[in-house]
Amino acid sequence: MSLDQNSTTTEFPSWFIPLDTMHIICYAFTIAVALLFLFIIIYDKLYTTVPMMLITNSCISELLFATSLFAMATFTIHNDIRHVHFYGSSCIFMAYLGYVSVGLQNYSYLLQAIYRYILVVHPGRLFYQSIEFQLFLIGSTWICCTIYPIVLWSTGQIKYTFDNGICQMPLKPSFATIFNAFYIYFIPMPSIILIYLKMVQYIRDMNKHVTTVNRLFHAKRELRMIRRIVSLIFILVALGLPYAIFIFMSFFNVAPKYHFRIAFTFIGASLVLVMIALLEITQPLKNSLMNKLSRQWVNVIKTRT
Repeated sequence: MSLDQNSTTTEFPSWFIPLDTMHIICYAFTIAVALLFLFIIIYDKLYTTVPMMLITNSCISELLFATSLFAMATFTIHNDIRHVHFYGSSCIFMAYLGYVSVGLQNYSYLLQAIYRYILVVHPGRLFYQSIEFQLFLIGSTWICCTIYPIVLWSTGQIKYTFDNGICQMPLKPSFATIFNAFYIYFIPMPSIILIYLKMVQYIRDMNKHVTTVNRLFHAKRELRMIRRIVSLIFILVALGLPYAIFIFMSFFNVAPKYHFRIAFTFIGASLVLVMIALLEITQPLKNSLMNKLSRQWVNVIKTRT
């Protein structure tokens, strides 16, 4: 599309540029950290176990999500600096990629919770714990999360929003809005919390019956891991709450004028906190990183002395 056909000039509030800059910094930080994690995982061959394979999937999902948001933010700040609204097919594609990657992000944590649940509740079902089955689940989520936004794209649901300077599906009372919210957020996140509650109840029942010490210890260890995943999810829920509120407000036509700009500020902050939390809950990754930093520090000291 040409510039003449798809650009308009207007006055832009002065706070747009600082907000855009903050978005870019958050997304760039997330991209850098995700790449660092993936480098460590590949270099140290940590991906050979199922838990680390699932963590790798989460890192790739976070990298893809942050990259799509970084591209959107770069596009937005370019228009805001020039005080124009210019958009084309690339803008629609960035929005599509954003919907794909946010779904992958949320479902990647659901897969981690499901795996921990299987280890504790169904320890004898080795097939469901196998790398092959977990790869099948990962592949299924990638296929589903890639296909469903195509419907939004092909039906013209994704549009350029002039007030917010990005391409998104407008928040309005519609089946597409409700379906999108449930598919991306209200299915995976409550499911993780439900799995955690079921595991808590299961371990309580184990305490009431005769259970081997090793199995009870193993179950409590996996419960702690799911509790950490739930804590990570609460970060996403808390900082994604403005987006959910704006969806609700859109049904009454009272959503703020710059709702996407506000919501994406919280999303950017959530990505930074999620990457920090992901390192904290992944002990093998944390140990590898600490070892590399320790060796680097020792080398620096030797060089100076």
